[in-house]
Amino acid sequence: MDDAGRVFTALADPTRRRIVRELSIDGPLTATQLAPRVGISRQATSKHLLALAEAGLATGEHIGRETRFELDTRPFAEAESWMRAIGALWDRRLHTLKAFLEGA
Repeated sequence: MDDAGRVFTALADPTRRRIVRELSIDGPLTATQLAPRVGISRQATSKHLLALAEAGLATGEHIGRETRFELDTRPFAEAESWMRAIGALWDRRLHTLKAFLEGA
């Protein structure tokens, strides 16, 4: 799977999107700090953070017994590039269709 695919797969889950939002607002945060903010257990939060880390969207730093997670926005660039390319294809198709309909 390419980088954009990993980003889209990770962000398909609404809980992960909430975690991304929380990390973007107040990060870095631990799973314990994130759990009540997203309404799930610490263990479930840890699993979601692992999925985000595997997609390259979060990085963890061990501080004592805790791991503080921070959002890494670099993978969003690949996803954005993919969306722009697809958008450009559809813009061309719609422009062609419009020209055809106006000429008919």
